[in-house]
Amino acid sequence: MKARDLRELTDEELKQKVQEWKRKLLNLRFQVASGQLTNTAELQKTKRDIARALTVLRERGVRYG
Repeated sequence: MKARDLRELTDEELKQKVQEWKRKLLNLRFQVASGQLTNTAELQKTKRDIARALTVLRERGVRYG
């Protein structure tokens, strides 16, 4: 997701997105460990989405976590 799109979301929506992506990242890591994940680029994409969302939250001065 683009940072431009993330900036259009409210603080609560951003926090929900971060939680959703963190759950997705956990599931992807389990898939890698069990050899089920074929598209490993999805891991990096999810990490970057989390970082972008947290960056937008920090720009707004909102604490997460």
